[in-house]
Amino acid sequence: MSVKDSIIRYCQYQPRCHKEVRNKLYELGCTTPEVEEQLIDLVQTGLLNEENYARAIARGKFRMKQWGRRKIAEQLKSQQVSDYCIKKALTEIDEDEYLQTLKSLAEKKLKELKSEKNIFIRKQKMYRYLLQKGYESSLANDVINEILKK
Repeated sequence: MSVKDSIIRYCQYQPRCHKEVRNKLYELGCTTPEVEEQLIDLVQTGLLNEENYARAIARGKFRMKQWGRRKIAEQLKSQQVSDYCIKKALTEIDEDEYLQTLKSLAEKKLKELKSEKNIFIRKQKMYRYLLQKGYESSLANDVINEILKK
């Protein structure tokens, strides 16, 4: 199988970013000019679209792993996705669904911390958990205060 056929199959399997495709082409033994030429061909044929990749990652990480916007953006930055594509990708997340997921994660964590008697430690652990999941600090703080008032 030729390099071109291999990379086409690689891109058809799932959305890919430029960094992944570039690394795969180097693994297949291509030189830098060949890699750039292949990338241009893939973009022109529509097999390599960074915006589609970013949108798919944002949807998947939010729905499957329940990541917040900050963690999703960091993941995309680590893949060298452009800021424009990151902004577009984050619009894939429905605001109501986002807040509902944040609340359910906070409530789940509160149930895990029932044995913790000190309210400040409980609040701090919930806050850290939500930040680690990638949620914005102001939203996390608001949701924690709302849940603890109940």
